[in-house]
Amino acid sequence: MDLRLATDNLPVRSSSSYRQQEIPMLDRITGMRVFVRAASAGSLSAAARQLEMSPAMATKHVDALERRLGLKLFQRSTRRLVLTDAGSQYLDTCQRLLGELDEAEAALLSQRVEASGLLRMNVPLSFGNRFIAPLLPAFARRHPAVRIELGLTDSQVDLIEDRWDLAVRIGRLADSPLQARRLGDCPTLVCAAPDYLDRRGVPRRVVELGQHNCLGYSLSSWGGSREWAFGRDGSVRVAISGDLAANNGDALLAAALDGQGLIYQPLFIVADALQRGELVSLELDHPPHPLGGIHALYPPERRPPAKVRAMLDYLVEAFAARPPWAR
Repeated sequence: MDLRLATDNLPVRSSSSYRQQEIPMLDRITGMRVFVRAASAGSLSAAARQLEMSPAMATKHVDALERRLGLKLFQRSTRRLVLTDAGSQYLDTCQRLLGELDEAEAALLSQRVEASGLLRMNVPLSFGNRFIAPLLPAFARRHPAVRIELGLTDSQVDLIEDRWDLAVRIGRLADSPLQARRLGDCPTLVCAAPDYLDRRGVPRRVVELGQHNCLGYSLSSWGGSREWAFGRDGSVRVAISGDLAANNGDALLAAALDGQGLIYQPLFIVADALQRGELVSLELDHPPHPLGGIHALYPPERRPPAKVRAMLDYLVEAFAARPPWAR
């Protein structure tokens, strides 16, 4: 049955063969509720009291249902309403549909109050593998009613169109209606393996990068395969070239560790290798271009569902002190 609502005095055209004229239709859901209450109580006045409306309005709702259906739902007497055969059949349908509607609304309301249901979260591949996936078991223990679908990709996705509840983004945020909470900073570095620097020399100025094998991140506007940006505002641009470009930082990291060339990557990608001495960070005459931070984004809602709020609070808490890559 079509449960779309119609407003007072809005003509609703029925496709039924027995009804050829337009009949003003009140709120059909409310009409069904009045009908069910009246059938149970045996009177429209009792139904009106239970639903906190006037008897005249309750009568209008039932009259509108009968006009729409083209059938009598009640036999009216001075003492009590009696269901017709059609009314008994319609009562079963209304009770089932209203019950399903109430259950659906209760389920959605519970998700607003208690963290539950499926949470679809999209995060960058390398960052997600390193720093988001390890956090999820503890989150599951804290919120056992939440199921997580984790999407790992370095490509941008549309949260609203693709129906993601939450996303982690690294870099400067574009203007959009999405809401954001900051998780931390994201410094960048130019690095190379000691073996590469022994063979090719250590660049001291950004203009010298053009003489080196620079491995570019193909999805980046600041560290791509043709140009690298430096300076706080990214205004210092240097043409570069190299024999490898990739759309994932870990692929570039593997190449750099093997001495293939220079990489320009976020600290969280190279931190472990720097600590072990497998990579060396270069000191150049212009500072690396800051990415702008790490943020959790979610669709614009007045109050997001409890599952989203729970994950946002959990991520902020996890990265509140010093992020793992800076320890």
